[in-house]
Amino acid sequence: MSNTMYNKMWHQTQEALGALLDKEPQKMIEPQRNQVFIFQTLATFYIKYVQIFRNLENVYDQIVHPQKRILIRKVLDGVMGRILELKNEMVELELTEFHYFDDILQDLKLAPQQLDIPIPKYFLKEKLEVIKGREKILAQILADSGIDTSEMKFPVKSMPFDQAVKLIQIAERARQGRLRALFMKQIYLQEYRAKQSKTLGKKVTDTWAAALCIQKVWRRFHQCKKTEKLREEEMIFLGMNPPPLFNEVSATVIQAEKVDRLRNEVQMKHEEDYREALVTIKNDLKLIEGLDIKENLQDQIRHWFIECRNLTGTFPDYPDIEEGGSAIIFSNKTIQQEEDEKWKMSPSLFLPAMKEGCNAYKEIWMNKDESWNFSQDFDPELIKEEKRKELESEIRVQVDELMRQELKNLKLAVDREREHPAKVGKKKKKGKKGKKKEKKTKKDKDLTADRTIESLYKELVEEGLLIQALKVNLSDYIGEYSYLGTTLRQVSIEPMPSLLDVRQLITLYGIWPLGSAAVHEKAPLVKSLLLAGPSGVGKKMLVHAICTETGANLFNLSSSNIAGKYPGKNGLQMMLHAVFKVARQLQPSVVWIEDTEKTFYKKVPNAEKTNEPKRLKRHLPQILKLLKPDDRILIVGTTRRPFDAELQSFCRVYQKIILVPRPDYASRYVLWKQIIERNGGVLTSALNVSCLAKVTDGFTQGHIVKVVKAVLTDQRIRRQIHKPLTAVEFITAITSMDPVYKEEEESFKNWYAKTPLGKKRALAITGGSTEKAKDKGKRKEKKEKKAKKKK
Repeated sequence: MSNTMYNKMWHQTQEALGALLDKEPQKMIEPQRNQVFIFQTLATFYIKYVQIFRNLENVYDQIVHPQKRILIRKVLDGVMGRILELKNEMVELELTEFHYFDDILQDLKLAPQQLDIPIPKYFLKEKLEVIKGREKILAQILADSGIDTSEMKFPVKSMPFDQAVKLIQIAERARQGRLRALFMKQIYLQEYRAKQSKTLGKKVTDTWAAALCIQKVWRRFHQCKKTEKLREEEMIFLGMNPPPLFNEVSATVIQAEKVDRLRNEVQMKHEEDYREALVTIKNDLKLIEGLDIKENLQDQIRHWFIECRNLTGTFPDYPDIEEGGSAIIFSNKTIQQEEDEKWKMSPSLFLPAMKEGCNAYKEIWMNKDESWNFSQDFDPELIKEEKRKELESEIRVQVDELMRQELKNLKLAVDREREHPAKVGKKKKKGKKGKKKEKKTKKDKDLTADRTIESLYKELVEEGLLIQALKVNLSDYIGEYSYLGTTLRQVSIEPMPSLLDVRQLITLYGIWPLGSAAVHEKAPLVKSLLLAGPSGVGKKMLVHAICTETGANLFNLSSSNIAGKYPGKNGLQMMLHAVFKVARQLQPSVVWIEDTEKTFYKKVPNAEKTNEPKRLKRHLPQILKLLKPDDRILIVGTTRRPFDAELQSFCRVYQKIILVPRPDYASRYVLWKQIIERNGGVLTSALNVSCLAKVTDGFTQGHIVKVVKAVLTDQRIRRQIHKPLTAVEFITAITSMDPVYKEEEESFKNWYAKTPLGKKRALAITGGSTEKAKDKGKRKEKKEKKAKKKK
């Protein structure tokens, strides 16, 4: 796709966004009591913003004009934030983290895949060098401390010498046996041929019969091949089978990837040129227009002195630097206008930024003639406009100092009595500043003030608290959509979320806020996330995917990992201080607590008492309070037994709870296909994947991966040409494993129904309104608190 096409795509997307921004306030102002209608409205806006985001992300990644990219980035962050705000509104309305849009998608004529939320590529692109540098340092520290990551992944067991000799002998005898068998087979065939030649003796005289026999065999073979081909063509035509070379990468795709790489190089070059131009153009303006700007500002301020003197009879007080200096005198805003703005202000924190971006687009880019700028390099005139304002503000500071002195001299000459009150006012303001600084120094206590971040980083790596994240993309978390979510909810059946619903929540609550600082600061803040589900459903993989997609550091504060490290109260305090100090300095960061139910045990088992699993229980709520919107740190807990934890303290720590289910039929079908292909398997008509997916109900992604790896050995992969894969091979391998039974899944659902959001949802379904549910929920909480106090 050429750059002009991306420009066209940008213009279309901006127009769609402008129309949506005009429509949204009108819809939101209208008072509505119908909960279904409100949700439909929110969901429609949510879906439309997702479509705009998908296009903008694509445009931002590929467009090469540096000034356009600045504007697109601003709008892109605004759209991301608005999507998160709408998601939060839907959660509060429906009292559930999972929402289903199958009916709305049908109305809008969109495929479910178009609802998939992409991860912006700039998350990693913009800090690729930093991430690579950090990975090198981490690998070096691990190598120096003798911790080999490859050994950790693939542990090799030591073997006694006698046993090793025995194994080599067995293998050698087997090899010799195979050679002997092959040799004996050749001798047997020679003897057999010799016997046949003796018995036949004479050549076959009936050549016509022989020729007929050959023809029959050939025609049969030829017809079979023809029928197979026709059947295959029919299946392709009906869409039941993929077309030939479907999985192979075409030449056009390779060429497109090459063009993308070249465009990225041009993008980087144009940005470098733009940064250089910002400096050079500003310096040129300073030399050419600097004196004129200074003189104009001085003339304006002197004119203001005279006007005030003529109107009031006295010279005015010069505005302080904190107030904006002389700039405040010439600003067009009045008290009335400010009042109007407050009244009109939208509850969204991202709508103003998006509107500002749309206005900038209309003013500058909408009808701009760019026929001269074929290479899409920077526009020097726009830089001049921007830098002229910047230069004016810098010169204004210098002019203010001169004019402040000039005003002082004028006052001394004309009206000396008014000099003293001004001084008193200034002294008071200085005193306030000093008090503020004193308060700040009292609050901040740095336990490692004498140490560098590098030394703390090294210590945490050596202690095993800062670990290397596995290279796993979120797209590797395979699954399918839930196509009947809305239908089931209409008949009061709460469906289990699909794997792609989980993937979307991980993107919205984990990846987007960690990846973008602008989004994290203003969007509904998610400090902690809990992934609850049976073993093998990919909870750990999702944690590593968050780190991979955002380039985040991974800290492991699992009870088993911190056991015996940093003993005592002071040691624990020092550990947490070091972890969160490094996490803040090198953000984004993920703090992972595996088997997090152990930190909140109702009763600690005797076998685990020595490990002190509840060490972090009191400290986690305090840490969450200290995390601010500008701290891109996410605490992620994973658990397969949430029922073992104290529910109240557990839910107080984890803001968002995501149930990770076992895969449904659609997800299992996709999983089997993709995992077999990724491990070197070939899918043929002999392998009934549908049957395999149906039979393996209850088995998780972990089970499927283990089975596929066990069946698809190197020898079996080589034999596929002669003996295609069948479903029976995989079924026999999976029979030794225990599935996740419905009872276990129900226990997770029942546990979730006891969580704050689960309770509200259940009350809303029975009570009929969310407001009643919220009131009942608050009453119950108050009763529980009173009962505890009495005890």
